[in-house]
Amino acid sequence: MTEENSRAVVLGAGESGVGAALLYQSRGIPVFVSDYGRIAEKYKAELEEHRIPYEEGAHSQEVILRATEVVKSPGIPEKAPIMQAIRERGIPVLSEIELAGRYLKSKVIGITGSNGKTTTTMWIHHILSEAGIRVGLAGNVGFSLARQVISEDQPEYFVVELSSFQLDDMHRFRVHIALLMNITPDHLDRYHYDFEEYAMAKMRILQNQTKKDAFIYWGEDEFISRYVMMHQPMAMKCLPFLTYPQVGSAADRSDDNVMRLHFDGKHFEIPIDQLALQGPHNLQNAMAASITALHIGVSPEVLTRALRDFVNVPHRLEKVGVLDGVRYINDSKATNISSTYYALRTMTTPYVLILGGEDKGNDYLDITEQIVSGARGLIFLTTDVLKLYRAFHGKVEHIASALSMEEAIAHAREMARPGDTVLLSPACASFDLFKSYIHRGDCFREIVQRLIKEESRHD
Repeated sequence: MTEENSRAVVLGAGESGVGAALLYQSRGIPVFVSDYGRIAEKYKAELEEHRIPYEEGAHSQEVILRATEVVKSPGIPEKAPIMQAIRERGIPVLSEIELAGRYLKSKVIGITGSNGKTTTTMWIHHILSEAGIRVGLAGNVGFSLARQVISEDQPEYFVVELSSFQLDDMHRFRVHIALLMNITPDHLDRYHYDFEEYAMAKMRILQNQTKKDAFIYWGEDEFISRYVMMHQPMAMKCLPFLTYPQVGSAADRSDDNVMRLHFDGKHFEIPIDQLALQGPHNLQNAMAASITALHIGVSPEVLTRALRDFVNVPHRLEKVGVLDGVRYINDSKATNISSTYYALRTMTTPYVLILGGEDKGNDYLDITEQIVSGARGLIFLTTDVLKLYRAFHGKVEHIASALSMEEAIAHAREMARPGDTVLLSPACASFDLFKSYIHRGDCFREIVQRLIKEESRHD
């Protein structure tokens, strides 16, 4: 495809879609943006400012099917009628990340996995920034990569969080350092409820790596370990890490509460209780981020400081405040069972768990034992409570349902006792009652902090 004869269509007018449209326009390629929903005002204003034609509330097939290629928002499922029509016509479909790769001058550190992507992405970005390395942030966090490669002045590295949906439509994009945190069932509704199909989508992060590149992965993940074993020898340098004591790996955690890394003649250690983020899942995140930094050449001194002073992203085990002697924690980003499982493992008090939303094929048996042993109460925040009631009825003393965050928090206040924790860790997507997991978490935080202020005025 040449730029002279291209006619591009972008489906979806969020950050990635508008970024893609701006990139096309900057290269002189005619582009049309189509969003089946309503376009946020800030993006609509940007499209109008740059005179990029767009539509909202519909997908006009007569326009879209004339495209030379289509950039698809990760949120649009293949079963959508417009996607079926595009596939039938044989029009090439790519992700915004793939488009950006055509104009990329930086090296890419790509992070994927079912859990831990965002935290690890942000932690690596923090470490490299502390080391004085010019580094950008893209993918599911920050500005879209397409927007950031419009300029010829690009950083040395981009740290890019990559979802399976983005990887699905990534073809030639090369990840120089690939991190695969873990693979557990998630988004199975988008992969024909086939775990193997979902897992192989994650493995696409490796598809264009060479012997100059590196693959960092959790060596205790059953699927990843089996994949690596089946595809030996692999082209890239493999750097597994283990979170349980074993000998002979790229990274070994010893029994004395110290994180130790040993690979390529490099040696690094830090007491686990000095890490900015605690819990078994954050140990995985810290190890992956540390191996990345050491591989690049960050000094142990800078790495130690950055591991200690990192501040986690909102909506991931975020401490919101204390109300009536009860801690409130916002883990709205837990949109699958595994994320909630890890959150529950950090609980040191009895807790009230706010659970539920748009189910993606969850099997609640994976967290039932933890909930039965530690939960004082459950609140189902969703329009569809039947599956949750079937999973937990009679197993936890207090159960309630809610159709708003206000109602959920009111139930939580009734159930919780001083010294307890109220944990929002839904294990589900948010779209039945909220715009996004961010909207859900923001509502939780705002209501709790408003109630704390009201209580303080009464004292």
